[in-house]
Amino acid sequence: MATANLMNLVADLATQLQARGWLMATAESCTGGLIAATCTEVSGSSAWFERGFVTYSNLAKTELLGVDAAVIDAHGAVSEAVARAMAEGALARSSAQIAVAVTGVAGPTGGSPDKPVGTVWLAWAVQGGDTRAQRCQFPGDRAAVRWATVAQALQGLLATPSTPG
Repeated sequence: MATANLMNLVADLATQLQARGWLMATAESCTGGLIAATCTEVSGSSAWFERGFVTYSNLAKTELLGVDAAVIDAHGAVSEAVARAMAEGALARSSAQIAVAVTGVAGPTGGSPDKPVGTVWLAWAVQGGDTRAQRCQFPGDRAAVRWATVAQALQGLLATPSTPG
């Protein structure tokens, strides 16, 4: 269940997207659909939420979002390059004007010295505009990392300029 703070972010996002006449899409790995679920907890979200892709495996990232397997091999699934490709793939495979993508290590296993548990890459893409990415290192257990990622994804969507470029 999303917190009141997350629901406030969703309400603000809904207002902003509707004012722009935009639809959004998500491409989620480590959150497993939590961003989409949080957004669609709001009645009327079909006016601004277009679709969500849950691409937990590398194969899903390639098949559903068009992420080049060579990019995953070269950089790893948890990387800026993959997060950017996921966000851009979500735009290319939807009717959305804006997309957010997340890929990370939620734990408690799967971490490494260069990508410890809590490492998450987020990317936001705007149709006809730029894609921006951010690396975060979230503390806590698996649930804490996943919910912190949802919050950061929503905050990043709210901070996205309303015009491409």
